[in-house]
Amino acid sequence: MDTITLTAFLGVDLLLVLTPGADWAFAISAGLRERSVVPAVAGLIAGYVGYTLLAIAGLVVIVASSPAVLTVLTLVGAGYLTWLGWNVLRQPVTLVTSGETSGTSRTQTMLKGAGISGLNPKALLLYFSLFPQFINMSGEWPVAAQTGLLSALHIAACAVVYATVGVLARTVLKTRPSAARTVTRASGILMMLIGAFLFAERLAA
Repeated sequence: MDTITLTAFLGVDLLLVLTPGADWAFAISAGLRERSVVPAVAGLIAGYVGYTLLAIAGLVVIVASSPAVLTVLTLVGAGYLTWLGWNVLRQPVTLVTSGETSGTSRTQTMLKGAGISGLNPKALLLYFSLFPQFINMSGEWPVAAQTGLLSALHIAACAVVYATVGVLARTVLKTRPSAARTVTRASGILMMLIGAFLFAERLAA
């Protein structure tokens, strides 16, 4: 793949990744609640790695072409986001220091992150609405290799952005408990609003 195509893709992809959504909300929440944002970001990335493997295998095409599967995936994802948002709202934020541990294990945090990105049908649509515009079906590179490269760029962008968001949330708000609680509540509300939007969008379809 040529440099111009990759640069154009990365520019468009960054705009999407920099748009606040469920991933941002989870990264902010993890930055304020957990000792490290690494498990949360690793979980979010794991969800996208799963989509990448499906895309390379060609299985996502089948899912994307099935309205019933998309509906189920959307409703499950919406319910999961709503549940996470409610838990964030009802549990007061606690900023932990380097010597403390939070009430959630690293594995649980990773699984939550993977669930957020992995159950988000918007990620599925991203792979099969944005990616095809930058893939040359008659190019020297196999389609699977091109998909893998674009996915790697997307995953790298997500890792950098989400880690930065989580670290900044923790660093900037570390000495401001009231502001931290406000941001955490806003993150929980955002998750619930996104879940409600996905519910409404799919039921209206």
